[in-house]
Amino acid sequence: MKKIVIPILSFALMFSCLNAAFAQMSKQEKKEWKKKAKAYSKDLESLKTLVEENQSLNSQVSKLSADNNNLKSRMSDKDAKVGELEEDVTKLRADLSASKAEVRKLKTTETEASPTSSGTRMVKGVVFKVQIGAFRNKDLSKYFDNNENFSGETDADGMQKISLGQFTDYWEADTFKKYLREMGVRDAWIVPYKDGQRVPIKDVLEGVVAE
Repeated sequence: MKKIVIPILSFALMFSCLNAAFAQMSKQEKKEWKKKAKAYSKDLESLKTLVEENQSLNSQVSKLSADNNNLKSRMSDKDAKVGELEEDVTKLRADLSASKAEVRKLKTTETEASPTSSGTRMVKGVVFKVQIGAFRNKDLSKYFDNNENFSGETDADGMQKISLGQFTDYWEADTFKKYLREMGVRDAWIVPYKDGQRVPIKDVLEGVVAE
């Protein structure tokens, strides 16, 4: 009994599908498919196989469609993640550039000269100048501005001490001192400064000798 019912149901399903398709067919196509339907009605086993194959293919199509939608969803999530990562990279690059600029600024601040009361520009660390004279009634301070290698300072007694050059190497300053003496500046002598402040030569002499 079951063997008869299944083919009948398959045929009914097939017939139902054909009726839906017939509405969109031409007269010639309808005539050809009616012949095929009659042929299948005499071979229910083939009709059953055809219907089952159709159901299997529909099931596969549904599964593939679901898999495709799942992949699209995953790709969308990955695209969003990539976008977030790209934003993070852009921000990190901006932070890195800002940090590098800050480091350069700090280095420049440490090494760059800054104005002092003597009219010269202060250099961090120890520098050496060559004093060429001290004058009580001569004010040369107006020449100090914008002349880094010409400077002076006035002590408590009102003496204005005039210096030439600004060297980070003691022996370079010593050579310059000798040149000045050869040119007639007999009172030329080296004076050291540390962070813009004049200091006794003994305070820096140990480091000079070590070098």
